[in-house]
Amino acid sequence: MKSFLYTIFALTAFALNSILCRLALRGDEADAAGFTAVRLVSGAAALLLIGWSAKRGRGLSGSEVELGAESAGSGETNTLPTGRVSAFGSWLSALFLFAYAVCFSFAYLGLTAGTGALILFGAVQLTMVAASIIRGERPTPLEWIGLVTAVGGLVYLVLPGLSSPPFVSSMLMAAAGMAWGAYSLRGRRSVDPLGDTAGNFARALIFTVPLAVIYLPALHLTPRGWLLALLSGAVTSGVGYTVWYAALKFHTSTRAAVLQLSVPLIAAAFGVILLGEIATATLGIAGVMILGGIGLTIAGRRR
Repeated sequence: MKSFLYTIFALTAFALNSILCRLALRGDEADAAGFTAVRLVSGAAALLLIGWSAKRGRGLSGSEVELGAESAGSGETNTLPTGRVSAFGSWLSALFLFAYAVCFSFAYLGLTAGTGALILFGAVQLTMVAASIIRGERPTPLEWIGLVTAVGGLVYLVLPGLSSPPFVSSMLMAAAGMAWGAYSLRGRRSVDPLGDTAGNFARALIFTVPLAVIYLPALHLTPRGWLLALLSGAVTSGVGYTVWYAALKFHTSTRAAVLQLSVPLIAAAFGVILLGEIATATLGIAGVMILGGIGLTIAGRRR
C-alpha cells in the first residue's frame, strides 16, 4: 500500500506541475519569469526543510529517500541530482535545472498542458537515449524501432497545421526536456539524491537573480499566482521529488521508467477536466507514437 500511495502521489505531482503553470499563465495570474522564480525559491525551501527534518529523524528516514545504484542509473525522468558523489549538488547541475525551469514556464505561454508534458517527456527520454549512443552503447533493433517511432511522433506533433502547437513554444519545451535529461544523467552516481536536489535548487537561485532583473518591469503575481507558484515549487516539485525517491525503492528501473509513461497522460486528462482543453486527434496520434516508442525503447534496453 505504501508503494502504491507514494507512486500515485509522485506521478500526479509531476503532472500537476504542468497544470499549475498553465493555470497561472493562462489566467494572467503570473508572468513566466515570476512564476519560475517563486517556484525555484519555494522548491529550495521545501527541499532544504525536508532534508533537515530527515537528518533530524523527524521526516523520511535516509533509507526512504536513498536511491539504489540500479534506480539511480536507469535514466528515469526524475532521477535529478548531480553527477558528483558528494552531496549538495553542483553548479552545472543547477544550471541545467534553471534552464529546464525557465524554458518550461515560457513554453507554457503557448502550449496546452497535455502537449507540453508530451513534448517534455519525449525530449527527456530521447536526450538520454542519444547520450547512451554517444557513449558508445549499441541500441538493439527494438530500441531503434522505438527511437524512430518516438521521434516521428514528436515531428508529427509539431508539423505546421491547423492543430499544431506554436513552434517557438514547442522548441522551448523541447529545450526544457533536453536540460532535464542532461540533469538526470548527471544524477546517476549520487549517493544522496535528496541532499543533491536541495543543493541544486538552492544553487539555481543564483541564476534566478539576473532573470528577475531582466524581467523586472514585467514581473507580476496576483495572490492566486503566488499560491500556484508556491504549490508548484514546494509541493509538486519539492515534496513530489522526495516522495518519488521513497517510491523508487519499491520498483525496478524498468518498472519506474514505464510508470512515468503515465505522466503526460495524467497531465492531458487534468488539462481537459480542469482547464477545459481539447484533446485533438493530432495529440492522440502523436501521444501513441511517442509513448509507444519510448516503451519499445525501454523494453529493448532490458533484452
